[in-house]
Amino acid sequence: MAMNRETKRLLQRQGQLGADGEPKLQRKAPPATKPKEQRTPFKVFVREVRGELRKVAWPTRAETINYSIIVFITLVILTALIFGVDFVMGKAVLWIFE
Repeated sequence: MAMNRETKRLLQRQGQLGADGEPKLQRKAPPATKPKEQRTPFKVFVREVRGELRKVAWPTRAETINYSIIVFITLVILTALIFGVDFVMGKAVLWIFE
């Protein structure tokens, strides 16, 4: 390995080179194994899920109906808009190529 004195000294200070300038063999640490996590018992899981569901702010029936109507109206408007653009573009392409 060709390197200058400064690089050799730096690598020796870092412990990567021996006193003779030869690279030291570095042993790789064995891969750390993760400790096996304990599974939550089913009863505890269900209890926690129920507790979280109690915290949810559920919409009222009137809110659900209003949101559904808004979604339906938006769906109809966007469908009509896309149909109109497609129809006009189709007629324009046919007019250009005829």
